Amino acid sequence: MSGSLRIVVLGLSLSSSWGNGHATTYRALLKALAARGHDTLFLERDKPWYAEHRDLGDPAYCALRFYQRVTDIERWREEIAAADAVVLGSYLPDGVAVIEAVQKMARGVVAFYDIDTPVTLAKLAAGQCDYLSADLVPGFDLYLSFTGGPTLRLLENAYGARVARALYCSVDPELYFPTGAAKRWDCGYIGTYSPDRQPKLERLLLQPARLRPDRRFVVAGPQYPPDIAWPRNVERVEHLPPAAHAEFYSSLRWTLNITRADMVQAGYSPSVRLFEASACETPIISDRWPGLDTILAPGTEIVMASEPAHVFAALDRTEASRSAVAQAARRRVLAEHSAARRAAELEAMIRSVPGRAVSHKAA
Repeated sequence: MSGSLRIVVLGLSLSSSWGNGHATTYRALLKALAARGHDTLFLERDKPWYAEHRDLGDPAYCALRFYQRVTDIERWREEIAAADAVVLGSYLPDGVAVIEAVQKMARGVVAFYDIDTPVTLAKLAAGQCDYLSADLVPGFDLYLSFTGGPTLRLLENAYGARVARALYCSVDPELYFPTGAAKRWDCGYIGTYSPDRQPKLERLLLQPARLRPDRRFVVAGPQYPPDIAWPRNVERVEHLPPAAHAEFYSSLRWTLNITRADMVQAGYSPSVRLFEASACETPIISDRWPGLDTILAPGTEIVMASEPAHVFAALDRTEASRSAVAQAARRRVLAEHSAARRAAELEAMIRSVPGRAVSHKAA
């Protein structure tokens, strides 16, 4: 397999970043693949909640098409069969049925891109995963995981994945960069409401805000319950489209990173927010989890916090100290976690699969 690749991606959403982090991950990756000369078709289930909040029209870097039901995928049978690689994403609506259909149609490499690996494994263990079943895992040539570390061996040894590889999310430096915006807030957080993240948001942002009324904070993201008692010095932004992210990050002296419980337990699960904030040269205060030190160096490229006092220590740093952390993180992320770097990794993984037709893909 040489030259440009034909790739078909079926994922949660490319058109809308509302309430999900998948869209920005796919956008950065597909744009970088196009820059490498590859041709991509993205198929998205047309869901009303995304249709109402679309922040991407007709992308120049790929073909974006919508379908209403699983049987509609038949319309792209020829494209799927002719593709060098078909990538199916986590949280795909009716994912089990879609995967079964695509594995029969495809002649090239078939990969599963799990942007939610620890959540997926927890759902599989509980028998409650509606976008993947354990018996489908061995049918993929590649299992591309948002999570690295020991989870990769678990996927191969316990679930029969042929090849499990980490494919972390990434950042597009053309969209995420220091804008020079004036600093409006001392610390801010961007993320959709999640019950298991909320206690950390309370401890690492809301409580510090109450204790330091002289400081300014902001929380951006949808779906927060109406009964949350927001301190007066915490501004709320209901939804922040990707086009506004760079300006938002550049307006922060610090940003807070909070990781979901399943991701903390698995470790090695960097959020795209780590890369986006760093690319904007905004220093990060983060919760702790295994493997974070393989992404950014604690103390010099990121600041760790588990209680309000750690947040206060960061907020009270000198400007020179704050800037040093921000600049070091930006250098690291642009070198190791750019979309161009990730696209090259994905291309190499696809090309590494021996042969292009295997028995489980017979029509």
